[in-house]
Amino acid sequence: MNKLEIQEAPPISADRRAPAARVAYIVSGFPTLYETFVLYDMQVMEELGVAVDLYPLRRMYPRISHPEAQRWEDRAHFHPYLSWEILRAQSRAIRSNARGYFKLWAEVLRGTWGSANYFLGAMAIFPKAVLFAEKMSRDGVAHVHAHFANHPAVAALVIHRLTGIPFSFTARGSDVLLDQHMLKRKVDAAEFSVAVSSDLKRVMVSASGSAARDKIHVIRGGVDVERLSPKSNRRPGGALRILCVARFEEVKGHAYLVEACRILRQRGVPFQCRLIGEGPLAQSIELQVKSADLAKEVQFLGPRSYQEVINELAAADVLVLPTAPTAAGDREGMPTVLQEAMACGLPVVSSLVEGIAELVDDDLTGILVLPRNSTALAEALQRLNGDANLRQRMGRAGREKVAKKFSLKANTAKRAALFLKNSSPEEFASGLRAEPRHGLNP
Repeated sequence: MNKLEIQEAPPISADRRAPAARVAYIVSGFPTLYETFVLYDMQVMEELGVAVDLYPLRRMYPRISHPEAQRWEDRAHFHPYLSWEILRAQSRAIRSNARGYFKLWAEVLRGTWGSANYFLGAMAIFPKAVLFAEKMSRDGVAHVHAHFANHPAVAALVIHRLTGIPFSFTARGSDVLLDQHMLKRKVDAAEFSVAVSSDLKRVMVSASGSAARDKIHVIRGGVDVERLSPKSNRRPGGALRILCVARFEEVKGHAYLVEACRILRQRGVPFQCRLIGEGPLAQSIELQVKSADLAKEVQFLGPRSYQEVINELAAADVLVLPTAPTAAGDREGMPTVLQEAMACGLPVVSSLVEGIAELVDDDLTGILVLPRNSTALAEALQRLNGDANLRQRMGRAGREKVAKKFSLKANTAKRAALFLKNSSPEEFASGLRAEPRHGLNP
C-alpha cells in the first residue's frame, strides 16, 4: 500500500481502475425533506450518464420523505460515527503512514480551531472520512463533490489528502456566510468550487484571495421545468391565496409575513395564507397567529412531500418568502422554492437581499421589499390581489426566466462537465457520451 503524502497524495490502493464517470457525493445528512436540490441533482446526474455514489455524514429519519429518496437510501454508504470498521480503517491508515495521518488530523483541527461547531464536527467526521477514503479508492471514484462548504467539504478535503482523488464543493449560503473557518484552505485544495450566486462567489473570493477567483464557478441551482409547469386552475377572483414554503427558523422571516397578514385583514383584503414546513420557531409563529386572531386566515400544513408542495403551488396565487438576514450574519443564497414557484408561473414576493435579487427581477417576475418591513410586504400582496393581469404577467416572466437560466438538467450538465474534464456541458445535456471517460487525473 502506498504511503500517504499530505500535499501530493497517491491513492490508498495502487490499483484504482475507475469506471467511466463515477462521482461520490458527500452530504450532511440523508434523507432530508428540505434539500430536494441534492436529491434531484443526483437523479439528473445519473440520467446524464454519471454514476453517483452517495456518502451521507449522518443518516436522517424524517417524518416525511420524498418517494424518489428511497432508492438512494437503499444504496447510500451509511456509517455511524464510530464502529469497529472505522477503527480498523484508522489502524490501516496509521500503519501506512503514521506521520501523514496525524499531520492531517493537525491540519483539520488547527483549521477549525475557534469554531465550536466546526471543531467538534471535524473530530466527529474525520474517522468516518478515513473509511470513506478507503471505499472510494477501492470503488474507483474519479471525483468527490461535497454539497455545502462546511462539514461535507472538510470530509472531502480529508479524502483528497488521503487518496489524491480530486474534490469540489458547492456553497449555498449560510455554509459560507456564518462561518469561514478553513474556507480558504478548502478552496485552495479543491479542483474547483461552485457558488450558487454571484454574491456568494464574492464572499468566497474575499475570504480566499483574488487568486481563487477563477477556481470558483457560479452555477445557479436548477429545477425541473417540465415537472413544474404553470397551471390554469387559479382563481379568477376571491380571496388571495398566499403560500409560504420554508423551515420555521429566524432567517426565513415568518413573523413578518404573519404581521403582513394582520395588516391585510385590517385593510379588508380577503386572503388565505398557507404555511408549509416545520422547525424550531413553529410554535412561536403559531402563538403569534393566535395572538393576532388569524387562525381562520393562516393555516399550518406542517411538512409536506415534494409532490404535495407542487400541488400547493398549482393552487396558489403568490409565493412569499419574507427572508430576513440574522444578527449572526445568516442570509439566503438563492432559495430553490422561489425558482420552483416561478417555474409554476407564480409571481413571488420576497426580500431585497443579494442572492434573491439575482433571481427575482423586481416588478418584472415578482416584488422585492426591504427585509423586516411587514407594511411593504402587505402592500405588495394587496397590489397583487387587486391586479390579476399583473399576477399573470409576472408569472409568465418568471417562468420564462427559470426555463432559460435555471433548468436543472442544463445546470447539472455544467457541473458534470467540471467533474469530468474534456467533456462539454452540451454533451451531458444531450444525455450522450460517445466513449467512456476516466477520472480527472488519469
